[in-house]
Amino acid sequence: MSALQLERHLLPMLDPQVLLVTDANAAYRAFSRRHGIAHQYVNLRAGERVRRSSEGAIHVQNVNAYHRRLRDWLARFHGVASRYLTNYLGWRRALDGGRVTSAEGLLRLAIKPIHSKR
Repeated sequence: MSALQLERHLLPMLDPQVLLVTDANAAYRAFSRRHGIAHQYVNLRAGERVRRSSEGAIHVQNVNAYHRRLRDWLARFHGVASRYLTNYLGWRRALDGGRVTSAEGLLRLAIKPIHSKR
């Protein structure tokens, strides 16, 4: 990952007042300095899992856990076309949020936009 990729994809999504918490990749440090974004990092390679700071406990475990669940779930499809990735992410978000608990619930969620009034 490069600072240029972060500028292109992450910067438009960040609130200016955010505290960016990452692993120790140097690209994050360069990116946050260049844009004046508050940044804390956890050095996972050095065995650091949680860092204590004035803001409280800093860790990336939630992000890593979500990434693993998403990666394992997507592997079942044996490849996902980039143009449909947004659909898969929305589907996964619905599953993670507990909004879908049955096949019927998934069907209702899928057809709701079709039948909603505009």
